Amino acid sequence: MSAADLRLADHLFRHEAGRIVSSLVRVLGVRHLTLAEDAVQDALVRALETWKFGRAPSNPAAWLTRAAHNRAVDLLRRQATFGRLAPELERALGLSEAELGGAGAEEAIPDDELRLMFSCCDPALAPAAQVAVILKYLCGFSVRELAQAFLSSEAAIEKQLFRSRRALEARGGLLEVGDPALVRTRLPSVQDAIYLLFSEGYHGAHPQQVIREDLCHEAMRLGVLLSRLPPAAGPETQALLALFCLLAARLSARMDDDGNLLLLAEQDRRRWDRELIGEGLRRLDRSAEGDALTAWHLEAAIAARHAQAASFAETDWASIRALYDLLARLRPTPVVALNRAIAVGMADGPEAGLRALAEIDGRERLARYPFFRAAFAELELRAGRPARAAEHLRAALGLARNPAEEAVLARKLAACGGDA
Repeated sequence: MSAADLRLADHLFRHEAGRIVSSLVRVLGVRHLTLAEDAVQDALVRALETWKFGRAPSNPAAWLTRAAHNRAVDLLRRQATFGRLAPELERALGLSEAELGGAGAEEAIPDDELRLMFSCCDPALAPAAQVAVILKYLCGFSVRELAQAFLSSEAAIEKQLFRSRRALEARGGLLEVGDPALVRTRLPSVQDAIYLLFSEGYHGAHPQQVIREDLCHEAMRLGVLLSRLPPAAGPETQALLALFCLLAARLSARMDDDGNLLLLAEQDRRRWDRELIGEGLRRLDRSAEGDALTAWHLEAAIAARHAQAASFAETDWASIRALYDLLARLRPTPVVALNRAIAVGMADGPEAGLRALAEIDGRERLARYPFFRAAFAELELRAGRPARAAEHLRAALGLARNPAEEAVLARKLAACGGDA
């Protein structure tokens, strides 16, 4: 199988897995969530085995959908429920290839995806578990990626997913999204999941790809889908989409022509997508129509300050620091505290920033995050202590999750007179 076909398979799994799982669960019910996921995974394995002997089919998405449905039938034959569910599955399998991959499917599948997203946000699950289930079953996250996203261990994530799956499978069918009050109750967890999907694409832990534009675009697609559901289309969702647009506008400037990761201060702002920035600012304006201030509003406002600055040196760091002060009260996580400390260092000087880093609650959860130590290094260097900066950068290098992170940290280490 060629490298191009492997990339296609990965792309398809990311983009199609959630849709196919959703369509199967619509027929089978949430109690068969595990079976639906198994059928999709088996279909992907079959695709990898089949396509390596030749080119991928002309409509890979339809091929994968049909293979998953066939596998679901095989798995159901072993269960007593096959007779009741077979007609629905046979009807689905009777669709033509064009229908499976065409406009009719595009109209039906988003509704299934929304229903599955909101079904996963069952009150029986803790909020973090709700988000993890969405990322696993709709967005195709691996256990390793979930552990990175939640700053947890793979073993803990495995246990959480097992418990969550059992709880959901006891529920039965998918949730109907016609109840506005129910949708609004579960909306925060759905938004959190989509945000984490975007974050994994923007600066995730993949061993080969530090930037994964396909995940960012998938998160944006799901966000737009959410904005078309009236009970979910309020200011919070507009703010979330504003944040995505403002961050996605930088994607083309985050790597140089040689594939090196560029930090914010190094980016050529002429390469930022001004159309996306404009869309983000318009959505941010729309998000102000309500009377609630959410974390999405604050994060989007921070991104807007960066987008509107003519250069890194001209950034309004005092304003960004003030926004992070508010965000830290609404969302007191170690990652928010880390970003706030960086803003403090830029607005009030390196010593203030170092004090803010040292005061982070739960900083042990950042122990494996390379840019925590890199933040110490940057502030020590600005304070005129290059030897201390080099020490932190060597520690950060040992934590780098992919070659791109290694390269940027090595470059900073060399700049302060150290070596790896």
